[in-house]
Amino acid sequence: MTNFDFAPFTTPMALAILFTAWWVCLFAVLPFGVRNHQEADENLPEGADPGAPVRPMLVRKALITTALAIMVYAVTVVMANLFG
Repeated sequence: MTNFDFAPFTTPMALAILFTAWWVCLFAVLPFGVRNHQEADENLPEGADPGAPVRPMLVRKALITTALAIMVYAVTVVMANLFG
């Protein structure tokens, strides 16, 4: 069995992988739980877009995105150790 390296990438490469994974996960998570004013049966405020979300929950989605991106990075590190 080979030694497991917890940092198989240089720091800039690790940050680039994590940054890319974070944005990909964000775009996957953003549509979850979004309801517009019609779907929520709420009155549309004057001047508002009818397709705008009632409660976007961006902080919650950012935390979920961060957790998912860390998991994706961990899988990437494991794969780099197995096949790299």
